[in-house]
Amino acid sequence: MRAVVLLSGGLDSYTAAAVAKADGFVLNALTIHYGQRHAREVQSARQVARALGVEQHKELTVDLRPIGGSSLTSDADVPRDRDLDAADIPSTYVPARNTIFLSLALGWAEVIGARDLVVGVNALDYSGYPDCRPEFVRAFEALANVATRAGVEGARFHIHTPLIQLSKADIIRRGIELGLDYGLTHSCYDPALSGLPCGHCDSCVLRAKGFAAAGVADPLLLR
Repeated sequence: MRAVVLLSGGLDSYTAAAVAKADGFVLNALTIHYGQRHAREVQSARQVARALGVEQHKELTVDLRPIGGSSLTSDADVPRDRDLDAADIPSTYVPARNTIFLSLALGWAEVIGARDLVVGVNALDYSGYPDCRPEFVRAFEALANVATRAGVEGARFHIHTPLIQLSKADIIRRGIELGLDYGLTHSCYDPALSGLPCGHCDSCVLRAKGFAAAGVADPLLLR
């Protein structure tokens, strides 16, 4: 029951990993340095990995800044106080990010004999990214089973998305049930140099909305 979990240091990936651990998986965490302006999240990923007691925590650098196309990998302004019900995909979308990340996780999983990948994508309280939807996850799982030696030899890879249909409030409630310390996490897309969250980007707004709906204080703001 070994699994590779994509661990960003954010609230969702922490909770997804904890759910997988509660389900009996031995976790191997993968964190990607992709040139994100909010690289503060990598420090949180290290803290979260220690809290989860992962078997291994691997950090890879895959710089996506030369590709461009996102305000998270450039100096373009990060949208603030955006209408979260808007149909457009915001500039914080990073082209093919989850496809790239899951491909790296799949490669590592094949090497260490894991057949389960865990990712904290959510298709309910999110910014409309196309690579967070159930149809993307199903398509990647099908790809994993035809694109690998293990798959050709009869192994079956499974992509676990325990949060995909949960509201942010329900995600937080589940994490609290599991005893998670969300003060270890980082969510902001455009933090101050001190690391303090901006409070206005999509990620900050969704996090605040989730804690308010769950009826609990965000421990990150109490520190």
